Amino acid sequence: MSTTERPAVAHDDHRVPGTFAGTGAMLRFLLRRERFLLPWWLLGGTFLFAYQSVGSQSVYDTPQDLANLRETLGANAAVVAMSGPPELLETIGGEVVFEIFAFLSIIVALMNMFLVGRHTRTEEETGRAELIRSARVGRRAQATAALCLAAIADLGIGLLVVLAGIGTGLPAGGSLVLGAAVAVVGLFFAGLATAAMQVFQGVRAAYGSVALVLGAAFALRAIGDAGGGAVSWASPIGWGQRTFPYVENRWWPLLFPLAGAALLAAAGFALLDRRDFGAGLVAQRDGRAAAPRSLGSPLGLAWRLQRGTLAGWTAGLLLLGVGFGSIGDTVTEFAQDNPEFADFLGGRANLIDSFFAFSFVAVALLAAAYGVVSAMRLRAEETSGRAEPILATKVSRLSWLSGHLVVTLAGALALLVVSGLGMGVAYALAASDPGQIPRLVGASLVHVPAVWLLVGLAVLGLGWLPRAAAAVAWAVFAYCAFIAMFSDAIDLPGWTEAVSPFAHTPELPLESLTATPLAVTAAVLAASLAGGYLGLRRRDLGY
Repeated sequence: MSTTERPAVAHDDHRVPGTFAGTGAMLRFLLRRERFLLPWWLLGGTFLFAYQSVGSQSVYDTPQDLANLRETLGANAAVVAMSGPPELLETIGGEVVFEIFAFLSIIVALMNMFLVGRHTRTEEETGRAELIRSARVGRRAQATAALCLAAIADLGIGLLVVLAGIGTGLPAGGSLVLGAAVAVVGLFFAGLATAAMQVFQGVRAAYGSVALVLGAAFALRAIGDAGGGAVSWASPIGWGQRTFPYVENRWWPLLFPLAGAALLAAAGFALLDRRDFGAGLVAQRDGRAAAPRSLGSPLGLAWRLQRGTLAGWTAGLLLLGVGFGSIGDTVTEFAQDNPEFADFLGGRANLIDSFFAFSFVAVALLAAAYGVVSAMRLRAEETSGRAEPILATKVSRLSWLSGHLVVTLAGALALLVVSGLGMGVAYALAASDPGQIPRLVGASLVHVPAVWLLVGLAVLGLGWLPRAAAAVAWAVFAYCAFIAMFSDAIDLPGWTEAVSPFAHTPELPLESLTATPLAVTAAVLAASLAGGYLGLRRRDLGY
């Protein structure tokens, strides 16, 4: 009796019949992983839009107010570059889109970038993707699930924007167009992130490339809107704005981001099929044979790890400062035509200084957000296992913590300085007064203790509640931001405002400098940093 040898069955790299096998299970898993973090992205973006809608409708509640707005802001090239096309100022709904769409697009783009990157390239870097793909999971399953997750998130925020628009009294037709525009802009950046994760071997490089495209999209839109509109058609953000929600309600511009998303996603899958696991189309360069002297200390290593992030934040806050400063000279004229705007600034005599004081609070909150992000890098180094080899040497926990803290605190300080510098230079040029530069730079520094205190509270959480540290830090930040921006509008009890360190910061350049609240804030900061170190010293690493 002869035996017939069974022919070899051709399998792919993962021993499953299809490259999409396991996508459904992966998507359910990703939804479970994101069940706590993703709602904050969705609700945060929706809240910004809803607040802007309510605020604009209360300030510009008559046709004459809206006409005055078109004459002042619509004719200011700097404002148009920061916000959007002046054609949107024809209706109150369009004014809301004019104010918020560009920034809402940035939020949605970043949400998609992090969703796709966290569940694709980051999983490869940590080794978790290798374990998943060793099971009955297709080559494309993980990327497809991440892209589907991003699409669900975009659909969710689009739907919430529609409901928020209708709920705040805006027309339903315009709300539908706006929600669709926000969603498809997000889809474009999800497709871009999918392709970038295949091109670059490291997730940071991929994030940098997507952020570069996002910055270019904002710049092209700004140049186009300030110069006639033609260049805006080269920007994904411009495509969304050119639907003109609440004004013309055009649907056809959405074909551009949809086509771009499809092409980029297809390109990403094509590259995924051809690259090796863990590799990219652009390989990482080999490092030096010997490390530079700057990496011989915890401070040098912390700077190397965080310099790219700090550079991005610095550029963003510099541009924001320039934007605030460029319109400072028109505040008085605008308030004369719009008394509600003067009431929003407190009805004070010096409206320009009141405007700058409010602007510095917004800038300080962004600097505090950077501080929290930078401080949480300590936890990322710890949980990834990279901190353990460092602390196994002569490096103490105190020096390791101090190195990262110096970069974080100095970075937050630098952000305040560059924003004040941008504000001062732009306003000095508009008002022909060079003395405004040192004045506004000095005013920015008064917020340093409050910004640093939020970093100190994050470090305190890292020391004693490491697993909940990020949630606690961002909850504190969200509370401070809510109190600083909205407490006067909704008339909250006085004790709620007293908890925030920003409430005790002198409102320079409107008020005079008082040292006592700054000294108290500094003392609480020192206690928080000391408590954080004591907690880190006593607990197990990676706990």
